[in-house]
Amino acid sequence: MQEDPASRPVARLSVVMENTMLSPHEFATLLLVQEAPNQVDMEREELDALLERQLVQLENLASGRQQWRLTATGDSTIKAFKRFS
Repeated sequence: MQEDPASRPVARLSVVMENTMLSPHEFATLLLVQEAPNQVDMEREELDALLERQLVQLENLASGRQQWRLTATGDSTIKAFKRFS
């Protein structure tokens, strides 16, 4: 009987890491949301991935407009990166 590669610890780790790592474009978009949320193009496809990972959310402004902002998880992600860079 052949072992399922996904059942090995190394294979599971790589699958988990693949699902949690941000692409360079996603990370750049996360930084843009932090530094200049009013300049973020609402149609950026990277926002979908960040929203799915609960790193950003849409905020309804008093003006009726919407603007992206970091969640607590998104803020923690950037802080962790800055600690190690």
